[in-house]
Amino acid sequence: MSTSREQTSGPDRCGFVPPYVLRHLAASRPDGCGPRTLLADQRLREHREALPPGATLRTTALPAAPEAAAWTVHDAGGLEQLPGTPVRAAGQPATGDPAVDEAAAGIEATLRFFAEVHDRASYDGAGAPAVVTVHFGRDYANAFWDGTQLVFGDGDGEVFERFTKPLDVMAHEFGHALTQATAGLVYEGQPGALNESVSDVVAACVKQWLAGESAADADWLVGEGLFRPGVQARALRDMAAPGTAYDDPRLGRDPQVGHLDDFVVTTDDNGGVHLNSGIPNRAFVLAARAVGGRTWEGAGAVWHAALLSGDLGPRTDFAGFAAATVSAAERVLPDHVETVRAAWRDVGVEPGRPSTGPAGQGPAATGVVEVRRSGGFAGTRVVARVDLADLAGDPRGDELVRLLTERDVRAEALGAGREAAGGAPQPDRFSYAFVLDGEEVVLPEQALTPSLQRLAGLVLDLGSTR
Repeated sequence: MSTSREQTSGPDRCGFVPPYVLRHLAASRPDGCGPRTLLADQRLREHREALPPGATLRTTALPAAPEAAAWTVHDAGGLEQLPGTPVRAAGQPATGDPAVDEAAAGIEATLRFFAEVHDRASYDGAGAPAVVTVHFGRDYANAFWDGTQLVFGDGDGEVFERFTKPLDVMAHEFGHALTQATAGLVYEGQPGALNESVSDVVAACVKQWLAGESAADADWLVGEGLFRPGVQARALRDMAAPGTAYDDPRLGRDPQVGHLDDFVVTTDDNGGVHLNSGIPNRAFVLAARAVGGRTWEGAGAVWHAALLSGDLGPRTDFAGFAAATVSAAERVLPDHVETVRAAWRDVGVEPGRPSTGPAGQGPAATGVVEVRRSGGFAGTRVVARVDLADLAGDPRGDELVRLLTERDVRAEALGAGREAAGGAPQPDRFSYAFVLDGEEVVLPEQALTPSLQRLAGLVLDLGSTR
């Protein structure tokens, strides 16, 4: 697997709407935006995977913006080509196009927030120009940071509004750029959930700053106003009460969790990054409310200091991030160190200790992993299926859960299949089929990475004795 995943969150393309929401939409409305957005995301993923190391998703060279422009908005014109045509830059008047002007207002406010509150010039701290694209794709129901720029779809006009309409969507995506430039949290498992949570924290701080709200008065909703009238949804996420933002036949019910006891182990959604981000989200809200006053001056300042502290790495887990915020509080809010520590403990995370769940049994696990081994000298075939929910208390199960939590094994399997030399099965060696979250990847024995070898061994061992 490429080591670039250790270095940046960018190549994983951080989407605002989780894939499970889009799949539910596709099932309930086969002719709606869900299938089209999923197909667009698949095309982007395939394009990205085909790129050489270090390349970006751009299909054309980025046009030159006006000299010293802090931001530029581009129009993709309904195509899936980036960056599109430049239509407005900093200092230029409104165009009359709602999406363009909303994006301009959103990026300008977000940059101003970081400049005035954190004395930070853009996401990299060095004044990097912010590149924004609107009108991406047809009925595209998502927004994302692709490692170099911010991209927004128009929604479908039935379930989703324009993704430029709620200003905090812009701030959220900008937060991914900030994380990429600072902690570099990989977009999978617990680090990925922290990556998502940091973006929600940025969104909440910018939203409250613009409204002049205190932590006590804020609604803590992310993506409020994103849904059309008639959709049973207050927002896409509720940071204060994860799992309560929406309950609609077209969207399903909000599945976010807010405590480590409920941590979801899955190979979907890059290891549940949108599901489990509710845990650090709720910790942040508890800290912000307990500190009191204005969030961006309290808990927001602590979280920002933690990002810049150097205490975080690409694979920092919940406990490591919690420890970094406690350390940052000692410098930024020394009177509230225990307040921050208590907020994390209230969501089941002990700062500085591995976030493996209660009683050392690992987080609550869901899903089924299947491994099929065939071939070899004897030509035998073995099938083993393991339900992750049944593994509590088994040391081998704990190891399997950790392996699935800490690594994106599906992506690793796909990468191994692409990168293996001599990818065809070799004489008298085994072939392995991995079925992860319903998707099958077949690999010859020589293509297995050490973690995939261990995964196969654990599943075959557990499956043969259960």
